[in-house]
Amino acid sequence: MSIQALTRVAIIGTGYVGASTAFALLFSPLVKELVLVDVNHAKAEGEAMDLAHAATLIRPVEVYAGRTADCAGARIVIFTAGANQQPGETRLDLVHRNTAIVRQALPEILHYCPDALVLMVANPVDVLTYVAWKISGLPDNKVLGSGTVLDSARFRHLLSHHYRFDPRNIHAYVIGEHGDTEVPVWSLANIAGVGLEEFYLMDSIKEEEAFRVEISHQVREAAYEIIERKGVTSYGVALALSRITESILRNEHSVLTISSVIRELYGIDGEVALSLPCLVGSAGREKILPIPLGAGEKAALQHSATTLQQLIAHLHL
Repeated sequence: MSIQALTRVAIIGTGYVGASTAFALLFSPLVKELVLVDVNHAKAEGEAMDLAHAATLIRPVEVYAGRTADCAGARIVIFTAGANQQPGETRLDLVHRNTAIVRQALPEILHYCPDALVLMVANPVDVLTYVAWKISGLPDNKVLGSGTVLDSARFRHLLSHHYRFDPRNIHAYVIGEHGDTEVPVWSLANIAGVGLEEFYLMDSIKEEEAFRVEISHQVREAAYEIIERKGVTSYGVALALSRITESILRNEHSVLTISSVIRELYGIDGEVALSLPCLVGSAGREKILPIPLGAGEKAALQHSATTLQQLIAHLHL
């Protein structure tokens, strides 16, 4: 495979998330070429021009607006195209509109880059990750979703404010759906390997439960609150996508809570796409980590999976 093929990334959709992701990737020394594709080609051209000018101040990188044929040789296809989530609308409300977009666009794109890894971003990302896997015919390790990488970052951010530690030293995962049924894994949350209870003991079990409920609520509602205030979320997910992309291109084997298709895990019947801690490297999802879950967390994950499976069933894939 050529060096160009290893360092070309195609971004499908140049809305707020697509453009912000392209900007974030300008700072990655591994990405030498960014291809922006949008149904509104003029919009893609404008974003490409602006980004190319910015790249002059950072490092040599080629950024251009292309058509689907220009995705040939892309190492990763980042699929952000889709209808925007509106205030008061859940991610799951978007499913039928965005499934139609994936059905129409993805097969043509993969015709030109059949060896690319697909990274789904449009919401509801877990359902669309499953849709992309189903219609693409790719192995499940090569179709990923941004999943709860950002949700896990939000979880660590909130814990860092409470405990007054650098969030980079806090290890905490959110698993399941990227949405209303997501599951913060409190049982494994720790600071530098030390359980949270060692740093601050609540006065009572009731206070501990109230604290966990509040933090979990803030993590779950963060996107809705941002959308209510500014209309869209973009910066956090853009950096989450940059993090996933670099883990693939560097073959880092990083542990990230990406969304991917799973089967018969944690008592979940059948198959579904949702987020679990995974090793992410050059092959995409290289391994799902079998983290231990508490009984309540396992039940919540099963509920999350059932919610997604019920929605997928209505798509008649």
